[in-house]
Amino acid sequence: MKKYFEFDRSHTTYRKEIVGGLTTFLSMAYILFLNPAILGQTGMDQGAVFTATALAAAYGTLFMGLVAKYPIALAPGMGLNAFFTFSVVLGMGIPWQTALAGVLLSGIIFIAITIFKIRETIINAIPPELKYATACGIGLFIAFIGLKSAGIVVQNKATFVSLGHLTKPETLLAIFGFIVTILLVVRGVRGGIFYGMVITAITGMIAGLITTPSAIISAVPSLAPTFGQAFQHFGDVFTPHLIVVVLTFFFVDFFDTAGTIMAVASQAGIMKDNRLPRAGRALLADSSAIVVGATLGTSSTTAYIESASGVAAGGRTGFTSVVTGVLLLLALFFSPLLVVVTPAVTAPALITVGVLMVGVLGKIQWDRLEIAVPAFLTIVAMPLTYSIATGIALGFIMYPITMLVKGRGKEVHPIMYALFLIFIGYFAFLV
Repeated sequence: MKKYFEFDRSHTTYRKEIVGGLTTFLSMAYILFLNPAILGQTGMDQGAVFTATALAAAYGTLFMGLVAKYPIALAPGMGLNAFFTFSVVLGMGIPWQTALAGVLLSGIIFIAITIFKIRETIINAIPPELKYATACGIGLFIAFIGLKSAGIVVQNKATFVSLGHLTKPETLLAIFGFIVTILLVVRGVRGGIFYGMVITAITGMIAGLITTPSAIISAVPSLAPTFGQAFQHFGDVFTPHLIVVVLTFFFVDFFDTAGTIMAVASQAGIMKDNRLPRAGRALLADSSAIVVGATLGTSSTTAYIESASGVAAGGRTGFTSVVTGVLLLLALFFSPLLVVVTPAVTAPALITVGVLMVGVLGKIQWDRLEIAVPAFLTIVAMPLTYSIATGIALGFIMYPITMLVKGRGKEVHPIMYALFLIFIGYFAFLV
C-alpha cells in the first residue's frame, strides 16, 4: 500500500494520511444531510437522496484516491444542488426526474470531453473574471436561500424583500447557529460547518424546536424512489429549454472542479512545472461520479475545496481520499439523523458556504469596466432573479459586447462568441 501510493516520495505516513482523510470527511460531512434537505424540496425522497449522496461521494472519492492518487474528495456540489432545486425544478417547473436526466447528460458530456482532452481548451476560453463572478454569484444565491429559509429575510409586497421577525423561535435558532458556525470557522476549526450544524440541532432539540430522532443508526435507506429515473426520462432532455439547463450544469461544475483540483494539488505539492500529473484520471473521477450520482438520484458531484483541510492536516496521497471514501460509506447507516436537519439547521451552513464562496471577489479587475460590467451582472443577477442560469447567461452575453466596444474583441475566444449566440437565443425564444 505504501509503495502504491508512494508514501516515501510524498514524505508521508499512514498516520498523516488517516488524519488527513478524517479531517476532510468532517469538513464535508455536512453535505450528507444538507443535500437531501435541499433536493427534498423538489419532492424527491430524502432517504433515497441521502443514500445517493453518500454513494456518489464515496465512488468519486475512492476513484480519485485509488486511480488518480489525489487527496481530493468529491460529493454533490453546493450551488449545483441549489440550481437543480430552486432554478430548474421549482423555478422552471421541470420535474425532478427530468432534471436528473439533465445532470446525467452533462456527466456524459464531461466524460466525452475528458477522454478527448477538450476540457483544457474550454477552460482557457472562459475569462477568469467570469469564473470568479460565477463563484461569487452562486455564493450570494446560496446565502440568500439560507437567509430566506431562516426567516431572516422575508417577502414584502412594497419592497419585494425585508427583514423578518427575528424573535420567532426558529429564526432565533438559525441566528444562534450562524453565530456558532462563524465562530468555529473563524477560529479555524476543521469541520466547523459540520460541527455548527450539530450544535444547532442539539440546541433545537433541547429547546423543543426540533424532533428528537428515535434512533441514530439504522438500515441504509432504499434508493428505489430515485434510482434509474434519469434514464427513464432521458429523452425529455433534448428540448431547447433543457439544453440551456444542461449547459449550466456543465459550466458550473466545469469551473468548480478545475479550480478546486488545481488549488488542492498545488497545496499538496502535486503540481510539477505548473503541470498536473494524472490530470486525465482526476477529471475522469469527477465526470464519471456525475453519471453515477445522476443514476442513483442526486445532483452533480464536484471536487470539494474542503479537501484542502485534509491536506493541511498532513494528507498528501490518494490514501487520504481512500480513508474519506470509507468514512462516507460508513455514514450510510446514520440516516435517522436526517429528521433533525430542519431549515434552522441548514440555514447557518448555507450562509457560511456563501461567505466562503465570495472570497474570490477581489480577484476581479473592477477598474476595467469591460470586465467589471459583465462580472457584476453575473453576480447580482443570480440572487435577484433567483436563477444561476440567468446570471451566467447575462454575463456571457455582456462580455463580448463590452470587449468589442473597448476594442479588445480579438482577445475574446471564438467559443465565447458561440456562447453569446446560444444565450441570446435562450432569452429571445425560451424565457
